[in-house]
Amino acid sequence: MAENETPTSNGSADAAAQAQGQAQLNVQKIYLKDASFEAPNAPQVFQEQGQPRIDLNLSQKVQNFAENTYEVVLAVTVTCKLEEKTVYLCEVQQAGVFGLSGFEAGQLDAVLGSYCPSVLLPYARQAISELTQNGGFPPFLLQPINFDQVYAEQVKRRQQSEAA
Repeated sequence: MAENETPTSNGSADAAAQAQGQAQLNVQKIYLKDASFEAPNAPQVFQEQGQPRIDLNLSQKVQNFAENTYEVVLAVTVTCKLEEKTVYLCEVQQAGVFGLSGFEAGQLDAVLGSYCPSVLLPYARQAISELTQNGGFPPFLLQPINFDQVYAEQVKRRQQSEAA
């Protein structure tokens, strides 16, 4: 009977994978870089009736700050308005430090533009929910976002602007 050996995951296996050129990704740190909440028309706004309008703005920034180490910041801004009055403004910058090695340029861009923000989104969702609830409003539940599609649209826009 033949024996099958299962490789174990340890530091030397990771080093061997890097030496063979295999792509490696690790999450080194996830942290809240900045957060703010404003309710400029409180307490009067609590007495007002009507259907609020929610505006959501997403952006991200990537910074290479060490060899094979990147900071990705997912910025989420939620603005709630009732007619022309701002009910609340909630801003969160959720960040992460990611170690990435062995990726080709196109793959690296895709990982930083799609995978990394997907990792950060649940943390940003939690921060926004807690901030709005602590501000005296129902918690705002940020819906899932397809960052693969967002990234594909960014690439398409980039290609169109380069062609023009």
